[in-house]
Amino acid sequence: MSLPAFPVFDLSRFERAEPDEKQRLGREVDAICRETGFLAIRGHGVSQAVIDDVWEKARTFFDLQPEAKQAARAPYKGYPYGYLGPELEALAKSRDVDSPPDLKESFNGGPLARPPSITDPEALAFCYADTIWPDVPDGFVAAWQAYYRAMEDLAARIMRLFAVALDLPETYFDRFITAPISALRALNYPQQHVAPKPGQLRAGAHTDYGSLTILLPQAGSRGLEILSPDGTWTGVPPISGAFVINIGDLMARWTNDRWVSTLHRVVNPPPEDGGLDRRQSLAFFHQPNWDAEITVLDATLRHGETPRYAPVRSGPYLMGKFKATSA
Repeated sequence: MSLPAFPVFDLSRFERAEPDEKQRLGREVDAICRETGFLAIRGHGVSQAVIDDVWEKARTFFDLQPEAKQAARAPYKGYPYGYLGPELEALAKSRDVDSPPDLKESFNGGPLARPPSITDPEALAFCYADTIWPDVPDGFVAAWQAYYRAMEDLAARIMRLFAVALDLPETYFDRFITAPISALRALNYPQQHVAPKPGQLRAGAHTDYGSLTILLPQAGSRGLEILSPDGTWTGVPPISGAFVINIGDLMARWTNDRWVSTLHRVVNPPPEDGGLDRRQSLAFFHQPNWDAEITVLDATLRHGETPRYAPVRSGPYLMGKFKATSA
């Protein structure tokens, strides 16, 4: 199947389709996920008001003076939520690549509720740790939580699309995401006044860790690149009215590498092309339940093929990946 340079998929069309058409659309998505693991989703149904509100509140937060932002900082190195200041993370280290710290700052928040059934001390200390909320700007928490809920709903709907794409019952993944340990990250790549260090990027080359990521890049921005199958770095353009979706490591394991968790990075374009300008994005990292056992799907194994991966638990797997990125 021939794929466009950057595929755009209409989720609403899939959700309205009859079963035979859903199967056909699922095959399209399967081909994309085998080839690059990146696509844009439009027809997503997320309210523009919800998007605009969280975007404006995040930008206002990042505009604060450093000491005001530090009031919401993560309390110690490795704590997952709250404000993380510039040059405190190196994503390339998750792949055992030594690199200078990334040129970005972020605000991070976890699940909005903690199920009573969760008693694992590691889960409580990590994925279900408290989000360190800022006091300003007014309305930040409400806007953040509304967007988080919208992303949680969208991720569940995309997982149903993925199930059909893998020739599974549409609701197959529902039982794995009854209490997902997803995280939302607002990223700010500040305006640069001096040239970066040799090898220093806004975000080093990495793959994401979970089942899928829902990214909202800044309109007109440049710098996000994916490693194409031919080994070249290719820019991913923001697409109006769409989210950028990519497969994570856990989904690659789940599908025995039938689907690709593609290496990607955020580079510094040349100064004349806005390479020193400020850039903002929102990334929702969808992750199955803490205790969900991720075992290679029989449906993804060809005749005589054996699983490449042993089963893992979603939460401990994520925790190990996260800890490797601390600069």
